[in-house]
Amino acid sequence: MKNKTVNIIGAGLAGTEAAYQLAKRNIKVKLFEVKRITKNPVQVLDGFAELVCSNSLRSNELTNAVGTLKEEMRLLDSLIIRAAEYAQVPAGGSLAVDRVLFSEYITKEISSNENIEVIDLEVENINPNELTLIASGPLTTDKLQEQITKLIGNDDFYFYDAVAPIIEKESINMEIAYQKNRYDKGETSDYINCPMSKEEYLNFYTELINAEISIGHLPGEAELKYFEGCMPVEAMAKRGVDTLLFGPMKPKGLNKPDGTRNHAVVQLRQDDANDRLYNIVGFQTNLKWPEQKRIFSMIPGLENAKFVRYGVMHKNNFINSPKVLNKYLQLKTNENIFFAGQITGVEGYVESCVSGLITAINIANFINGKEMQVPSSKSVTGALLNYINKASITNFQPMKANWGIVDEIEFKRPNRKVTKQEIKKLKNENISKLAIDSIKDFIKKI
Repeated sequence: MKNKTVNIIGAGLAGTEAAYQLAKRNIKVKLFEVKRITKNPVQVLDGFAELVCSNSLRSNELTNAVGTLKEEMRLLDSLIIRAAEYAQVPAGGSLAVDRVLFSEYITKEISSNENIEVIDLEVENINPNELTLIASGPLTTDKLQEQITKLIGNDDFYFYDAVAPIIEKESINMEIAYQKNRYDKGETSDYINCPMSKEEYLNFYTELINAEISIGHLPGEAELKYFEGCMPVEAMAKRGVDTLLFGPMKPKGLNKPDGTRNHAVVQLRQDDANDRLYNIVGFQTNLKWPEQKRIFSMIPGLENAKFVRYGVMHKNNFINSPKVLNKYLQLKTNENIFFAGQITGVEGYVESCVSGLITAINIANFINGKEMQVPSSKSVTGALLNYINKASITNFQPMKANWGIVDEIEFKRPNRKVTKQEIKKLKNENISKLAIDSIKDFIKKI
């Protein structure tokens, strides 16, 4: 039996999930976190597991891969999912949270656990002889990045993404905006929608693509490596005049209350439990703050918007996992070092959490001399771990939960006339059921 103490670096989503999973297995944890000493450019709270990019954990529907992933995590007793459901705010078919309540719940759970020692410290050295889980997240400090570089022999592991602005609800002009979920999903109308005519959209688009971006400590715009799933809205717009109409400004399913179709729609989603703050969905941005105020106020209904937080861009770190980690997210060159979270190349809140959850289970097995295991790639959990283990090492890019990475299944069309949408729904229902059954089998094994 190995030393039953594990160092975890980072009290973000993956780190706190892993700490909880190890502690419940009676393994002592030293959880290192630097944010109460010094915060990175996008952190605001002192608490753990702070959500900075969005307050949404995305779809709850089982026909969606990330919805199935959350159900898999519920079965695995995920602290993060429990916290999200405690801090939930209305968001149609999605699971969105009050960021403060969410962080407070997790911080209290971790801080009160007798098996977890929280240490406020910037880790500057990694002892290769101690069991360590690196879950430092997408904004790893420079000193820790140097240590990781020494471990993996490669310092080229970064990309850039951005955060969306947040505005006060009372400043939204509800004579123009209206409440509606896309295709009326959900029991209540949780989103506020700002409609645009074609002329309004083209004016907005022109100003957006010509606006000044904030460079600051970043390289020039042409040199930035963006992650596709969190691209600044202005960078997305520069790909073509209609690009936003198939992205964050998609009008389908959001007709006005009188049935009128819109050329474009900007959606706002509740960001706090008191229903006072709303974020502009999909509007991550790196525009200068005065430009954000000027251009986003062109959106109908937001002409008098009061911004409580402007969007910012920041550096996100990830490593070449297929090259340096085995399927248990254990360093190939040192069995004492494990990685979890966004730094491994999973992209998204719940994806980061589940990597920490499974890695913690395997660290526990490793300590107790048991065989380490990962779920089948029939599950979304297993498929994510399989992706970051077997993806190309020459062009590795972060991946979110999606059905495309899950093992294909044999699907028999029903003996009746069905539409393509019905076939897709039935197929996804079957994949979801097999995924959940696969996780249940994994739970029996562990």
